[in-house]
Amino acid sequence: MKSRTWKSTVLALAIFGFGVSSVLAEVKTHGLFTDNMLLQRDKKVAVWGTTDKGDEVTVTFGDQTVKAAPKDGKWKVEFAPLKASAEPKNLVIKQGDQTVIKQNVIVGDVWLCGGQSNMQWAITQSAGAQEAIAAAKNPNIRLFTVPRQGDKAGPRSDVSGNWSEASAESIKDFSAVGYYFGRALERDVKVPIGLISSNIGGTTAERWMSIQSIDTNPEISGMNATQGKSDLYNAMIAPLANFGIKGAIWYQGESNADRPYNYRHVLSAMIKSWRDTFGQGDFPFFIVELAPFTPIVKEPVDQEWATVRESMQWIANKVPHVDTVSIVDVGDEKDIHPQKKQPVGERLARAARAMAYGEKITPAGPELASATFEGNKAVIKFKNVGEGLEAKGGELTGFTIAGEDKKFYSASAKIEGETVVVTSDKVAAPKAVRFGWANYPVVNLWNKDGLPASTFRTDDWPVVKQNSK
Repeated sequence: MKSRTWKSTVLALAIFGFGVSSVLAEVKTHGLFTDNMLLQRDKKVAVWGTTDKGDEVTVTFGDQTVKAAPKDGKWKVEFAPLKASAEPKNLVIKQGDQTVIKQNVIVGDVWLCGGQSNMQWAITQSAGAQEAIAAAKNPNIRLFTVPRQGDKAGPRSDVSGNWSEASAESIKDFSAVGYYFGRALERDVKVPIGLISSNIGGTTAERWMSIQSIDTNPEISGMNATQGKSDLYNAMIAPLANFGIKGAIWYQGESNADRPYNYRHVLSAMIKSWRDTFGQGDFPFFIVELAPFTPIVKEPVDQEWATVRESMQWIANKVPHVDTVSIVDVGDEKDIHPQKKQPVGERLARAARAMAYGEKITPAGPELASATFEGNKAVIKFKNVGEGLEAKGGELTGFTIAGEDKKFYSASAKIEGETVVVTSDKVAAPKAVRFGWANYPVVNLWNKDGLPASTFRTDDWPVVKQNSK
């Protein structure tokens, strides 16, 4: 019966003068090109899609019109760099007698928001949700969420979804860290911001990078990828290639804590994989150092999350245009998902303002610059001192010190100018200092710019699970 019905439909179309090929013929855009979208400013803008006709495709945006001849069912055009503009325009695609219009398109900066559950965590799940939702309406912030799925077969070329203006309805289920980051940037940089949320809870970094980036990297090619490899890259990163972006923010690492030292090689390879995929150079990449979690331990310990944070800092020091932000003040002993997402997003925005936008501001909290050992004391010098160092809420906490025997003891610490002097009556000749070296660091060193210090160690002694791969 179905076969006869299909044949009847084809016959009817023929009678009325329509060929089947003309009914099926359609020019389409890639899934990222929808109403309400935001295009990346100040660089060439690609627009692409598919068609089953050979006619030339003409694309117009503002005062620019570009054309391309399809090849193998695909078409792609490229606009000259666009200036940032909050004035909505239509993106018009024509082929033959068909016209496709994408309405309410603006130009600004696009940021990719990647990671696991703490990046996925929605506004409605976070502290201050009611206030954020009530103040959400802003047509200069545009949001796109990539469908959360993987593909083991290989990289996809397209994605589904829709851009939307920031509103009380659209931000509810959007990444809270991503939204607060974008809101702060739009406010302070004064440019429209587009946010692409591409993240899934409980996922390892190996799933977010191309298989080629794993197989060709000797540091990670033989690793035990506990959840598998590349499936999320294939479905949620690869389809975004060619789309113009300003940079990326990243909140992940909890699921790689079983191999905390090796994470530095995994994540740096993933960053390279993304940069290779987008083909837009070493775009800025900002990493959230893990929030405190698990029960507080009062005595010096060597725990996995401390090494994950160190791996993140290692990347920032080794890989161009990468920085980290500390959130040691927003943790929860019992909840791996801290509710305070606004300070996380706003600190990422501040780091971006410094590195990506060139503002002369202190980008983050104090970070280890150097350590010297003089007699019975260690002198720690910092970068990102800004307006000065301060101890919040009393005497400095979280410092430990060790001698030649590599046994750490809780230490006294005192701010002296841009340094912290660390001592212990149990260590006559110190050789190493650690700060906040625990899953849940209890620390209170900040700069007067209102930013908490990153945890660190001065030694290179073997740490927990260093050989895990």
